[in-house]
Amino acid sequence: MEYTFTQENFSNEVLGSKQPVLIDFYADWCPPCKMMGPIVRKLADKYDGKVKIGKVNSDQQPELARQFGVMSIPNFVFIKDGKLVDQVVGAMPQHVLEQRIQNIL
Repeated sequence: MEYTFTQENFSNEVLGSKQPVLIDFYADWCPPCKMMGPIVRKLADKYDGKVKIGKVNSDQQPELARQFGVMSIPNFVFIKDGKLVDQVVGAMPQHVLEQRIQNIL
């Protein structure tokens, strides 16, 4: 299941999560973000129950983007126990993103 994170649910869904969290910062106008969309959805299904995977629309949630220093998108942020543990920018093959997920499990 792919989540949608906002300023309103961020504290509960991300910082308070018992599971590690992968956040995909994206924008609707961004071609590399659109390319990564199906990959993120596939990983969300694959890791459902192990990793909480969701998206933040950078245009609609600029305060969250600022909080994580998001200057370029797509930008993938990995949170574990409420703390930033990894961050990677740009489109990438599924196996590269999946390896980073494995590293936080």
